[in-house]
Amino acid sequence: MNSLPILPTISTTFIVLSAITVAIGWWQIKQRKIEAHKKTMFTAAIFALIFFIIYASRTIFIGNTAFGGPDNLKIYYTIFLIFHIILATTGAVFGIVTLYTGYKNNLTKHRKLGPVTSVIWFFTAITGVAVYLLLYVFFSGGETTSVIKAILGF
Repeated sequence: MNSLPILPTISTTFIVLSAITVAIGWWQIKQRKIEAHKKTMFTAAIFALIFFIIYASRTIFIGNTAFGGPDNLKIYYTIFLIFHIILATTGAVFGIVTLYTGYKNNLTKHRKLGPVTSVIWFFTAITGVAVYLLLYVFFSGGETTSVIKAILGF
């Protein structure tokens, strides 16, 4: 029996925790629990930051794992991974701006950005879990190598 890799498992756990806390924060603001909302969304941001630190550290020091599934699925995985990367990057930028507008009490912009950011973040978390499952659970991971080689296959 193969064991799951520790760093990807931990980082994926933190992105899931981030999405769950965003959902809780969304519910809190709907209930007008403003102070609780602020604390929960800050916690969600910390969880996302922990994910990013683990992911970036692993990428820099160890590398990324290439898709180890069947060759006929590799193109679909690659397209899905690129979609996830675009979502994650967009979600991170939206997240920073949304947190900033909330922190600065620019509530008009914050109220417009918040729901959009949350939806992007939920899809980022879902697709991130799917990438994790495809790399480490459903298929054995391929070689661990540089980001470019893992994504583009050369």
